[in-house]
Amino acid sequence: MAVTEALVGLAVMLALSFARVPIAISMGLVGFLGLWWMRGLHPSMASATTVVYESGFQYTLSVVPLFILMGNFVTRAGLSRELYRAAHTFVGHLRGGLAMSTVLACAGFGAICGSSIATAATMTKVAYPSMNDHRYSDALAAGVIAAGGTLGILIPPSTIMVIYGIMTDTSIAKLFAAGVLPGLVAVILLCTAVQYICWRDPAGGPAAERSTWRVRLSAVKDVWAVAALFVVVMGGIYGGVFTATEGAGIGAFGAFCFALARRTLSPRALLEVLVDSARTTAMLFMILVGALIFANFVNYTSMPADLKAFVSNYRIHPTTVMVAICVIYVVLGTAMEELSMILLTVPVFFPLVVSLGFDPVWFGIIIVVVVQIGLISPPVGMNMFVVKSMLPRISTATIFRGVTPFVFAEVVLLGILVFFPAISLVLPRMLKL
Repeated sequence: MAVTEALVGLAVMLALSFARVPIAISMGLVGFLGLWWMRGLHPSMASATTVVYESGFQYTLSVVPLFILMGNFVTRAGLSRELYRAAHTFVGHLRGGLAMSTVLACAGFGAICGSSIATAATMTKVAYPSMNDHRYSDALAAGVIAAGGTLGILIPPSTIMVIYGIMTDTSIAKLFAAGVLPGLVAVILLCTAVQYICWRDPAGGPAAERSTWRVRLSAVKDVWAVAALFVVVMGGIYGGVFTATEGAGIGAFGAFCFALARRTLSPRALLEVLVDSARTTAMLFMILVGALIFANFVNYTSMPADLKAFVSNYRIHPTTVMVAICVIYVVLGTAMEELSMILLTVPVFFPLVVSLGFDPVWFGIIIVVVVQIGLISPPVGMNMFVVKSMLPRISTATIFRGVTPFVFAEVVLLGILVFFPAISLVLPRMLKL
């Protein structure tokens, strides 16, 4: 009976979402009414009140607005242009070099931003004009920006990792360390996809001029601010000097100082950064509260236990279960907003994954990668629509065509991480986090 109630709750929540009811309200409302039905009005009200109170006053959650603020200050300081220029001087002379420069710049920007959408939006402004001037095809230019933007949530810091860590009580520092090597593998695979596209259509990604070593060294010197910010924040967290929350605060202050030193932060600009950060944080917290209320409802049903029993009774191999979960996530990612999808499904799948003996840190990286795939998967890939909104003259069909090879590259990344968990876990173990 409880399983039926959980399934009905999921169906109603999805129906409300497709009816354009905000996902935070859908999850919160269904969770509240479901608990009311199962436990009564007062327990349901007590549960919802507790979730709202604990979410608002939980110290660990303050890492979210601080990393968002850091990313907004970095964007305002214009550090993304220096990253793109440095990457351009080293690989721009290769076929598809400007596209690969975009991937590398996205990786660098993601290391101090933590947001996929912000990375895609910033790199659209920075990288597209150069690729357009060198007559790159619109499909390749738009596709590589949308795909490269997904690195913003895999290479730490990452807001998705923070939220997953809070929901599952997993170490955020371990998650950050676990994302480094998969991030490097993702960069290699995306650059390989660029080379494949240029092999198929050489005219779509012509080589630019070769830079001298003097120009390259000059460009590298310009990215010292980005490197310093990453080393201080991540090095401090990994070295145990301060917590992830304290690191986020230091990072936000450092980014503020860089923006101030570059004279890009007028009083009006500062107000815009603060308001934008507050708006994004409020949106994330609303979704998180709704998801936690819904998770409480799911946990009161027997669905998690029944999933475990089903796997045990039929003796399904754990790897087969993981592959099935990944397929479900990839399919859901084509139809649902990614953060909502994660918050909705983690309470259901996480107990099963842990019971099968899988490492929760590794599963967190798998979650991030399936979100990456969803961000560039039609029809609702968020990164594609960010690029489309900023480049209205490029058709949606062209962008869809452009991201397709990169979707396959990230599916390959997912397969590699599923079958070789050590790639995600070796660094946290080496650092003894």
